[in-house]
Amino acid sequence: MNNPPTKLILQGPGAHQANIQQVATHFGLPQLRSVAPHVWRCDLSQPLGVESIDHLKKFSQSLQIDHALLRADLQLQDFKLLVVDMDSTLITIECIDEIADMQGLKSDVAAITEAAMRGELDFAESLQRRVALLKGLEESALARVFEQRLELTLGAHSMLHAMKQAGLRTVLVSGGFTYFTERLEHELELDVSHANRLEVVDGKLTGRVLGDIVDAQAKKSTVIEQCAELGVPTVAAIVIGDGANDLAMMSVAGLSVAFRAKPVVQTKAHVALKYAGLDGVLNLFL
Repeated sequence: MNNPPTKLILQGPGAHQANIQQVATHFGLPQLRSVAPHVWRCDLSQPLGVESIDHLKKFSQSLQIDHALLRADLQLQDFKLLVVDMDSTLITIECIDEIADMQGLKSDVAAITEAAMRGELDFAESLQRRVALLKGLEESALARVFEQRLELTLGAHSMLHAMKQAGLRTVLVSGGFTYFTERLEHELELDVSHANRLEVVDGKLTGRVLGDIVDAQAKKSTVIEQCAELGVPTVAAIVIGDGANDLAMMSVAGLSVAFRAKPVVQTKAHVALKYAGLDGVLNLFL
């Protein structure tokens, strides 16, 4: 059976003509053409071998260029659902680390967060450990994090706008907290959000999470359930994440994007974006 035609997308701040010419010359790529600012496409007559792909990865990274090998006919219209992680993906911070900073415990909590995102710790257990350290913190600290420290990732607005214009259902799913996801859902006009709810008594955090923890399996279940509601297979979903707890939901998606992700996630996703913004997801369809 013949392999389907493949396209190579090169993008990012390093994707200017001089660097792209280096890539084209080095790999003998025909007809690399500019399809948007800092975005180039090449249609391949035959697929690259494993060694060539590995070499391309290292070479492009040296030039700060993201590369993606995809079906040549891939279109945004092929998809009906976008599911995006929150912390360090849709937004630039890890909310729990910033909340912990209000307790003077940011370094302690951040170390646990980092290990969990690398897949070295069970996510649910790590979350319970981190939340326990927040016991006694005033709930108002959450508002300070949202108002003073939370920023959307570069390209988030344009990416979400294009997804909505294309008719995709937009879902925010997070191992973080509903305090933030619900506000982002409202501000960004997302269709659905799903996260963990912190217990608050008398205006203070108790150090506990209410209900079942949104872990890797819960994230995967969210993708499956949302696709079922839409009446489409999970291959109609685009999933974007950065941590090991995103791998399960990525595994059922038609297109998985590792965004500024941990190495274990980059190696398993269909596409890894290290240099482009979130709007770089849109360039995969050019």
